[in-house]
Amino acid sequence: MLKRRIYQGLAAAGLALAVGACKLPELAQRTPARLTPASYAGAPTDSTSSARTRWRQFFTDPNLVALIDSALQRNQELNITTQELELARNEIRARTGDYLPSVSLGVRSELEKPGRYTLQGATEEAIDIQPDRRTPTPLANHQIGVFASWEVDIWHKLRNARKSAATRYLASVEGRNFMITNLIAEMANSYYELLALDNQLAIIRQNIEIQENALRIVRQEKENARVTELAVKRFEAQVQNTISLQYKTQQRITETENHLNFLAGRYPQPIVRDDQTFNTQTPPVLQTGLPAQLLSNRPDIRQAEQQLVAAKLDVQVARANFYPSLGISAGAGFEAFKPGLLFTSPQSMLYNLAGDLTAPLINRNGIKALYYSANAVQLQAVYNYDRTVLNAYVEVANQLANIGNLQKSYDAKLLEVQALSQSIRISNSLFRAVRAEYTEVLFTQRDALESKFDLTETRMQQLNATVNMYRALGGGWQ
Repeated sequence: MLKRRIYQGLAAAGLALAVGACKLPELAQRTPARLTPASYAGAPTDSTSSARTRWRQFFTDPNLVALIDSALQRNQELNITTQELELARNEIRARTGDYLPSVSLGVRSELEKPGRYTLQGATEEAIDIQPDRRTPTPLANHQIGVFASWEVDIWHKLRNARKSAATRYLASVEGRNFMITNLIAEMANSYYELLALDNQLAIIRQNIEIQENALRIVRQEKENARVTELAVKRFEAQVQNTISLQYKTQQRITETENHLNFLAGRYPQPIVRDDQTFNTQTPPVLQTGLPAQLLSNRPDIRQAEQQLVAAKLDVQVARANFYPSLGISAGAGFEAFKPGLLFTSPQSMLYNLAGDLTAPLINRNGIKALYYSANAVQLQAVYNYDRTVLNAYVEVANQLANIGNLQKSYDAKLLEVQALSQSIRISNSLFRAVRAEYTEVLFTQRDALESKFDLTETRMQQLNATVNMYRALGGGWQ
């Protein structure tokens, strides 16, 4: 009868704990907006194929491919991210260990001399453990056995924690893929910038030769008293200005080469390249696909989605902390006060089995704070997911408009370069025929140099826009 009352009391207490734990604070939940526009503004409505081309197929320049290969193997930031993946993988192992029972083998020896006028000391003095009086004083205790403990995962708290760790690992993998995408795009853009600078340097040297020829003509005209010293000095100043521009461009080439070497994980060295292919390269045509395909193509969107799933699991883990937890512990082995008696059976055998059911009842403020924090992190993950999707759509829309406008700008700039190239010859002829002022020759040469620079810059921007579009559509990490 007494045992029955004890069991009934324990059951009632457990039920009260469970009911009290179930009264959780209600928090507002929000699901991410997964709806995207049906198409991109300015894109063909029947464009259904996505640009998931491998980067080795997209970039055909063998020198650029070699640089990217080196960067994927040696880039320090990428290697740091790889170690972060290892940290996330170890977190999964730790969470899996929490879910499984803990079993350990233990050996223990202790020596204790209690006071004679204590309960334990008086008991040892009164009891004759061994008739031959060879009982050790003070009395030792030796123990060996197997011990186990296990928290029964009633509310899936440990399993959800393990799933959350696995999901965050997948998010880390997608984060590394996104870093690879950005790294390849940065390598390609810097490489095209280097080719553009090479071409600009060649243009500068050609213009220096043209300007030096014009300077010789002006000096001859001065000797013939057809122009003054002012014209000579103006032409000399123009030549020196172009020479200064040459050194600035050489410095930019050095810095761009060093930046590429840094991305490739190596010390400064010459970058192998063929600058003659810069003007012959045609930007490839990319199919934008549908905006909804960004959800599966872009690594950063998939990373944000995995982080959102992990945050939702963390909320469930925090909620489970309010519920009662059931723990089971057990042990079996041998225990004796002398090593020679340790394995005496059954006198030295020991075993125990216990179960405990506990739940927070009064002081739950700490658990509530963790629960509120988990919900706040979940809402952050929702907003971050929405922001990532919106940013991806805007990037594609911007690059789509950029590619079209750059093509029109390049066509107009090409006509300008052709016209100014002809005007240089015309101005020189008119100047020799004393039908044009020397200032017209100077202005024409300056405008022609600037237009050629702008044409090269526009070509580089076209190639960069294509690379950025390729990255924005989710390509580059495969």
